Amino acid sequence: MKLGLIAGNGRFPFLLLDAARAEGHGVVVAAIRQETDPEIDLRAAADPSITVHWLSLGELSRLIETFQNEGVSKAVMAGQVKHKQIFSSIRPDWRLAKLLLNLRTRSTDVLLGAVAKVLGDEGIELISSTSFLEPLLAQEGVLTTTEAGGRAPDDEERKNIDYGLKVAQAVAGFDIGQTVVVAAQACVAVEAMEGTDAAIERAGQLMQTLEGEASTLERRLTVVKVAKPNQDMRFDVPVIGTATIETMIRANASCLSVEAGRTLLFDRETLLDRARQAGIAIVALPRRQ
Repeated sequence: MKLGLIAGNGRFPFLLLDAARAEGHGVVVAAIRQETDPEIDLRAAADPSITVHWLSLGELSRLIETFQNEGVSKAVMAGQVKHKQIFSSIRPDWRLAKLLLNLRTRSTDVLLGAVAKVLGDEGIELISSTSFLEPLLAQEGVLTTTEAGGRAPDDEERKNIDYGLKVAQAVAGFDIGQTVVVAAQACVAVEAMEGTDAAIERAGQLMQTLEGEASTLERRLTVVKVAKPNQDMRFDVPVIGTATIETMIRANASCLSVEAGRTLLFDRETLLDRARQAGIAIVALPRRQ
């Protein structure tokens, strides 16, 4: 089977590419000029079973034609495409313009769901982005285990997690963002179009503006990331990588909570080792109703 890969930014497309090739699939990459790392061309040059086509973000018709011409019937989205791009100077083709005009809202789920339907109508099934990456999904429990020199969340951090989960699930339910940053059971930052790392940075900057030493309130930040209530695993799956841990270190965030079974951990061992070194606790919890 030839697999179509709609590649956004970051390392996600490369992980999926490697996993698909390991299973023997040829891969047709639709690389987005505004997002995809040019390194994708080097991968294609070294492997004749990888073909790369560069497209502009607004070229939905060309994306469909490319996959159809290559004989692609199943495709996957991997890597972030910044939501703010829909307000950029990129010109949509007629098909994308029509799609945008007919949307009731322009949230991530609605927009990508509409794109998935258009692809499906043209004989291209969009499948789960975790199809080839099941081992990277976070398993329930404390991930920074004490046996490996790490730690579990302390009492204060667990209180932050309990509060943060309520807020994060409510926000995710409106498809605004999937991450909140909490200190002393108060919401410091909520993710929107800027993304997880930018929300954490913003929280850290805000806390640094506070004057005086904390007397009764802990100022350590806890980051809580959840999936959406009806998370479509074909796109916008929660992802954590080493860059998130580095951002947490700069922001003085000491704890990270993710949703078990619905969050991808990239470079897992490197990520966890760095968290342990920095004294950051990471826990994966089941979804709470």
